[in-house]
Amino acid sequence: MEYYAGLDVSLKEISICVVDANGKTIARGTCPADPEAVAGWFRNRDLRPRRIVHESGMLSIWLQRGMARLGLPVICIDARKAHKALSARLNKSDAADAEGLAQLARTGWFTPVHIRSEGADRLRSLIGARERLIRLRKDLEGHIRGVLKTFGIRMSGIGQGQQRQAFRDQLAKAGEADQVLRAIADGFIATHATLCQAADDLDKAVKRKAKADPVARRLMTIPGVGPVNALSFIGLVDDPGRFSRTSDVGAFLGLTPKRHQSGEVDWSGRVSKCGDGAMRGLLFEAASCLIRQVKRFSPLKSWAVRLAGRRGFRKAAVATARKIAVLMLTLWKNETEYQWTKEATA
Repeated sequence: MEYYAGLDVSLKEISICVVDANGKTIARGTCPADPEAVAGWFRNRDLRPRRIVHESGMLSIWLQRGMARLGLPVICIDARKAHKALSARLNKSDAADAEGLAQLARTGWFTPVHIRSEGADRLRSLIGARERLIRLRKDLEGHIRGVLKTFGIRMSGIGQGQQRQAFRDQLAKAGEADQVLRAIADGFIATHATLCQAADDLDKAVKRKAKADPVARRLMTIPGVGPVNALSFIGLVDDPGRFSRTSDVGAFLGLTPKRHQSGEVDWSGRVSKCGDGAMRGLLFEAASCLIRQVKRFSPLKSWAVRLAGRRGFRKAAVATARKIAVLMLTLWKNETEYQWTKEATA
């Protein structure tokens, strides 16, 4: 007899339900939220399910990897789509959700979620830490500028030289005129210097990682694509074989229009904005850089500039971002570099 199991995961415990091929409940129970505990629960009851499903969530990546290493046939499914089926049940409880997931496992009516490799997650963690430090530095600078404007002190623009030393110099000068401002400056100058140093160290680490990665070096041959864009794309996609068609990556990143069709009604709206918003923003920046800043013409830039002239910059940048994403996946799968041409017409 074949068995199917559903796991409803919470922070402390997991509700488990096992059904047979006919949908009859065989076993129910709970166990601690730990891969070893889940394997022990099935082992104690001598149950070997053909398929075990759990929803994507905060612990799903760790549980998926742990249970897979223990040899369990576990699948992580899309929580949003599973919710549509589970919400049709009258009673809402962890046990009822586990039973509903077990029935989904039995019928196969679910969408699997790709669990990235640990290497991809480490890469995303590095880029995320760099982005967080830069954001903290910007927040600190914005806060200081706002405080000083209250006293009529307007800080001038600053460059990136010496890890933004000019900002700290202006802040120290502002603190000379007031005792309270001096106390604020003494605390924030040290914090600002630490944030700038840490962000600079992580930025150098990202560049070293991109230089050492052959895939990243190939992706950076595309005009407008830098180390952060390349590594973010590699960390997000993880496995290029996930996409049977390279054009599918546009929809994966939310860069294709939404469509609504029912009867005689059929319209396309704005881009769906599904998927990773940070990666979508990086691609938009790369497209903007290609259209406005890259001096050397190429077939890609020529196409983007002509489109901007016909449809406007924003629509052209979104379309170019999608084209860059497709091109990045194509170069990754084909193991080739971007081919520049000697001449191109704008």
